[in-house]
Amino acid sequence: MTEDLFDKTICLLQESCNGVALTGAGVSTESGIPDFHGKNGLWSRFDPIEYGTLGAFIADPEKVWRMLAGLLDVVDAKPNKGHKALATLEQQGLLTGIITQNIDSLHQKGGSKNVVEFHGSLGTFSCLSCGDSYDLAFVHDNSLPPRCSSCGAILKPDIVFYDERIPDTVLTQTEQMLASADLLLVAGTSCRVQPAAHIPFTVLNRGGKIIEINKEPALKHIAAVILKGNFSTVMEKLAERLA
Repeated sequence: MTEDLFDKTICLLQESCNGVALTGAGVSTESGIPDFHGKNGLWSRFDPIEYGTLGAFIADPEKVWRMLAGLLDVVDAKPNKGHKALATLEQQGLLTGIITQNIDSLHQKGGSKNVVEFHGSLGTFSCLSCGDSYDLAFVHDNSLPPRCSSCGAILKPDIVFYDERIPDTVLTQTEQMLASADLLLVAGTSCRVQPAAHIPFTVLNRGGKIIEINKEPALKHIAAVILKGNFSTVMEKLAERLA
């Protein structure tokens, strides 16, 4: 990364009227959460079709909870310097919000206020039978798999499985955040999973600029600036330069 690239990035952020961030698993790996698709990721141990679909959950929720039980460790992770730097940019008015594909709530823990959790969150759970909702404390206080206290059905975390649609409320929140976005800071995502992968093109097609922060850039053909490196390292340097 050259200083010229940092200077250009800072200019784009300062000139933007409505900057938004789009983040993926790569922003949380430095908090100790493996990328789902990485060498030590969840899908190296569990087949995503066998364990990662709503159909699989409905057919055998106890089996799927053998995978979900390991995911609960995610909620104990701490935000890294990159999460905190993104929150600082929001506080400075350089970003208006974050759309994250992560389910770990680390952006909120790091201080970000306006966060759309595109793929849901491990912070709440729902009963598919009677509709009751529960928080994480309830799950921690009960044996796994957690059961609804009203009807006894096994609870589902409020995350989006592979064969589920993104909730309409989330799509609406996303569109509202992107409606006037003139800049998108993309970090820690390969931009392969739809429909989130279309977000950079939505901003680009409306005349916005793309900044990418990734170890392995995914948007070389459309990004105005690419900062190649670790998320927290790059973001901390940006925040320092913008202070």
